[in-house]
Amino acid sequence: MPDFFKKHGYFTAGAGKVFHHGKQNAPGFDEWLPAETSSDQEEAARKRRYANAEGNRTPDWAELDGPESDTADAIAARDIIRWMESSTARIQPFFLVAGFRKPHLPWAVPRRYFDMYPSVHVPAEPPMHGIPKAALITELGPSRPPEPRWKAIAAYRAAVSYMDAQTGALLGALDRLKIRESTVVVLIGDNGFHLGEHLLWSKHTLFERATRVPMIFSGPGIAKGVCKQNTELLDVYPSLAELTGLPRPAHLQGTSLMPLLRRPDAAWDRPARSIAERNGFAGRAVRSGNWRYVEWNGGKDGVELYDHREDPGEYNNLAGNPGLKDTIQRLRALL
Repeated sequence: MPDFFKKHGYFTAGAGKVFHHGKQNAPGFDEWLPAETSSDQEEAARKRRYANAEGNRTPDWAELDGPESDTADAIAARDIIRWMESSTARIQPFFLVAGFRKPHLPWAVPRRYFDMYPSVHVPAEPPMHGIPKAALITELGPSRPPEPRWKAIAAYRAAVSYMDAQTGALLGALDRLKIRESTVVVLIGDNGFHLGEHLLWSKHTLFERATRVPMIFSGPGIAKGVCKQNTELLDVYPSLAELTGLPRPAHLQGTSLMPLLRRPDAAWDRPARSIAERNGFAGRAVRSGNWRYVEWNGGKDGVELYDHREDPGEYNNLAGNPGLKDTIQRLRALL
């Protein structure tokens, strides 16, 4: 995507965790600063987390006392703002990407964000019915859950609020430079995160909690409103191409969201698909309308069906209901 915009005359730059750690090449960017800089306290928290082997880790957090300006995401935001202010960005259209780490583990953020959440109400977990074993596995494996749960949730929220503040700095710069109304802004996340729901922590499941992500578009040609349709991250690229009046690359599998960006309640019948790997097999999920359907190992290791009208938390697996065979057949075809 950055290469696409560069070829169409855009100044392209990225900062932070745009690519994964250790990936030094940045195709398509005129300038790029990788996510390698962080405060000493952040680095110490990261080392503590990764001291244990994968599968034997638990969510952890740290309240940082050092300057917020030294933290990784604040540095990334500052780099993006510097590019906004540069003479190059003033004479060319720009494509800038800020890759924020948080709320990735460990939840090590300045103390003032923890102070925002002195307590958190934790609802009781409802019972689960008919959920296959393959569905109840996360990246953290069988590790013990963090205790107390409310404090871990508060730490996660603190990390989200810290990330929100860095996003706010970028939006404030757009306002200060008087280019907000002529700039398209897209905020996305890469995965959801279990905070004890289904007795799980972390990601890599096919539940709604792990596969639903933020996706917010703002800018010229975009209506205000909340869209409740199922969309995919694959749709961001073709949407940006259409929003900027550029020709859509022919190889893209996503679909432009322009009908929904113009009118959030527009007709839309495309499903959203997800995949999760297990030891030796995969799980595949499709979200269509109010339904989520999942097959593990082609159904050999479990099938799931959830009706979000009655069970938005996905605790009651309906795959064994004989009255829903037609629904299952329709959803299976979408996989």
